[in-house]
Amino acid sequence: MFQATGEAPGTSGYINITNMKGGKVGFANEDNDGHFAATFVKSVVEMPYNISVIQISHILTSPAAEAPVAAPSDLNVTTLMAKQGCKAFSDLLKSHSDVSKTFAENVQSGLTAFCPSDGVINSFMPKFKNLTKDGQSSLLLYHGIPVYNSMGMLKSNNGLMNTLATEGHNKYDFTVQNDGDDVTLKTKVVTATISGTLYDEEPLSVYKIDKVLLPRELFKGTVAEEPAPAPKGSKKKKKAKKGDDVEEDGAPETSPEDDEDPADESANLNWATSVKSTGWLVTVVLSIICVAVV
Repeated sequence: MFQATGEAPGTSGYINITNMKGGKVGFANEDNDGHFAATFVKSVVEMPYNISVIQISHILTSPAAEAPVAAPSDLNVTTLMAKQGCKAFSDLLKSHSDVSKTFAENVQSGLTAFCPSDGVINSFMPKFKNLTKDGQSSLLLYHGIPVYNSMGMLKSNNGLMNTLATEGHNKYDFTVQNDGDDVTLKTKVVTATISGTLYDEEPLSVYKIDKVLLPRELFKGTVAEEPAPAPKGSKKKKKAKKGDDVEEDGAPETSPEDDEDPADESANLNWATSVKSTGWLVTVVLSIICVAVV
């Protein structure tokens, strides 16, 4: 059907029309191994010796007739981010060539990327600069999932997600979870919310988030993991040598008996002596009475 242009290879464009059983007429394109993909339905227009139009049951396709489609690898992740409010994060990716290469290589097989907005990245830069080079790469890779996820898929597939930084014993994962109509990304350190969609067409989706994703492997013990401070005035005890209790400041702990006033001890001693003397006097008196009675 398009052989007249001289550009169709081989038998591409040739249509096989065959009478079939039951009075049906089948149609097949020759470069599809002669498989009858359609049958005659009805005549639409008949103009003898000039043109006729008929209706068939299915479309006849040909690989040679398909328009060229841009390869997924032609999608530039950093360019998409930079044009839609994530230029600071895009610049960080480009400054780490190995990281930007990893993002680009995963586009073809499927990639979900999360980019913090420019204001968020600018505030985070002091902490980012304190990381080692490997730590910086891991943090950036932590913002990508090696699988395509539409917004609907993220909402229906809650749970742990491996990231581009996941390797060996370093899990570098986070949890996707619905929070009402929002979708949140929970690490062990921080919880970020998806605030917008920059691109969503298979095999690539890019979402804007309101916080930098902090992996536990790099930020263990910070932010959300910090324990609440102990109430003022409370002191923990440490065991000293031979079971003696001491306070944290190193001073030996005093017992309630040690806190008593020495004057109290003297008073107690005098009272005991008085009682003892009185008892002796009573004994003498009783002895005299007994002798008198006898």
